[in-house]
Amino acid sequence: MARIAAHITYLAVLVWLSVFVLAADISSVSKGLVVVGLIGIWRYSWAAVNFTRAAIYLNYVFPRLRARAERAYGALPAPAHAYFLVTSFKIEPDVTTRVYRSIFRAAAASRGGATIVVSVVDLADETLIRKIWDLMPRDVDLSRVQLHLDRIPGTGKRDALARSYRLISRMSPTRHDIVVVADGDTCVPVDIVETSAPFFTDPRVGALTTDEIAETPEPGLFRDWYNLRFSQRQMMMSSQGLSGRVLTLTGRMSVFRADLLTDPGFIAQVQSDSIEHWRLGTVKFLTGDDKSTWFWLLSNGYLMRYLPDVASVSMESQPKPGFMDSAITLMVRWFGNMLRTNGRALALSTSTIGYYTKWALLDQRLGIWTTIAGPLSVIWGTLFVDVMVLPAYVAWVLFTRYVFCWILSLVREPGFPITYPFLLWFSQVFGATVKSYILFRLDRQKWTRQPGGSAGKVARPPLGQRVRAYSSTFVHSLALGWLALATLFLSGVLR
Repeated sequence: MARIAAHITYLAVLVWLSVFVLAADISSVSKGLVVVGLIGIWRYSWAAVNFTRAAIYLNYVFPRLRARAERAYGALPAPAHAYFLVTSFKIEPDVTTRVYRSIFRAAAASRGGATIVVSVVDLADETLIRKIWDLMPRDVDLSRVQLHLDRIPGTGKRDALARSYRLISRMSPTRHDIVVVADGDTCVPVDIVETSAPFFTDPRVGALTTDEIAETPEPGLFRDWYNLRFSQRQMMMSSQGLSGRVLTLTGRMSVFRADLLTDPGFIAQVQSDSIEHWRLGTVKFLTGDDKSTWFWLLSNGYLMRYLPDVASVSMESQPKPGFMDSAITLMVRWFGNMLRTNGRALALSTSTIGYYTKWALLDQRLGIWTTIAGPLSVIWGTLFVDVMVLPAYVAWVLFTRYVFCWILSLVREPGFPITYPFLLWFSQVFGATVKSYILFRLDRQKWTRQPGGSAGKVARPPLGQRVRAYSSTFVHSLALGWLALATLFLSGVLR
């Protein structure tokens, strides 16, 4: 009842605002919202394209893909052997217990047998995982499962992954085998091998990723924000799945063709990845190992499928005490990983990655500025055209985000909390602001749980680092200045 009352109140405010705006002289208001209208045509057309593509993929294309893959898999002389690669670092014992029980169950369910490689830093983690293994219920048959625990120096996740990849390569996996790569805070589905291995009968497929469900310990804005993000993720991944190339291989859990994951070039890219930037020089990647694996497969022409009917469960907790601080921390890491790889992916030929993927990568950059331009034009319109521009914009936001959230709810269970429209606007506008900040500071990186950052980060940075920081501020300010000037002209404030 409380949710229904919240929706009724929301709609009542929307109707009141709409009547209030329509009662005024809207001729000047429309002039103040011209940029919002132009951007709306762009953004909502792109959203409509992705909704349509997602519906086609979910209802028509994917069921046929799965049926064809399972027929081909059934014709193989033997099922795939599954390798599970898990990295654990500073994760709560109760989460670790739940995660590894899910991994052991999934490994036991692999008809072709399984090998589990666990990369840990602390002795306590190693001891706990062995205890979980020893205490698994008797109905879980681990006789065809091998467990390898590899305790390593804490030099970072990229070194840990590369070392584990080399360990698996010495086990001589075949092209029919698969590797499930998962984080130590992600529960894998018990049938992950049976539901994913059939897709690798297509030699063009190099990896795949699945739907994801987030579990947060406490209700509130952070939980709603994560649930909204994963609803958006399901829709966008399904749209990208229609082209056979998702835009990320989620680090929480993705599945790879074993002989590709053990390729020396693949391992080298994961362990030491970098880009050359015209102003920042060589930017070595600290985070974003999933973007490195994605780019290697993309640049080598492999397909990367999306399985909307399989879901992992990730245990999410706020990295900071407050919602805003937590959102900023996570956005900086997520968007930094995306933007550091975006430029080099855009440089790939259309014949290699396809027209849709090319445009989607371009939209990742254009979307930053089109999203910021809307609120900017509203500020100019309110200050210099008509004060009614602001309530008109608020009414438009309330209406469009509410409709958008209802459409998003179609990809999961119907209905949503009334916080969704506000969180959606926050994610779009505030997220674009964070992206614009990161775009000019690609050298700034930090893990959420692990200490670390860009090389040379000391109490008194050297002159070269200070110059780069000043140049980043200057170029960022210049870009925002040009955007502000453009919106002033388009809004009719300047002629």
